[in-house]
Amino acid sequence: MQDQITAASMTGGEVRAALAAGILRDVLLKRHGISSEAYEGCELALVSVRVGLMVWCDGERYWWRTTWNAQLRQAVYAWHPAGDPHRAADRVALFYTEITSSDPATAEPSREGTR
Repeated sequence: MQDQITAASMTGGEVRAALAAGILRDVLLKRHGISSEAYEGCELALVSVRVGLMVWCDGERYWWRTTWNAQLRQAVYAWHPAGDPHRAADRVALFYTEITSSDPATAEPSREGTR
């Protein structure tokens, strides 16, 4: 019942963002074995994948920081349409693999043996 009350008080943008973030979270886990958490509020949703990898969503697109441009002194972001969560999850998983392999000390332990 509480979920219905919360959803009813959310704006259309928040609902779309929350649904898209939840779908991305689920696809990351089912398709790539990457666990994450989804949060929503203020017309945006956030999928927290790991330290250094957060995916924002406004219901229409996902975006995440990929690098830092030192010359321009600004972050560089990748984005993907929220209507294609499977491909977005593939791209996020690829970036996850890149940053995990470059910093294995912060990688999550495998959970395959715990099922």
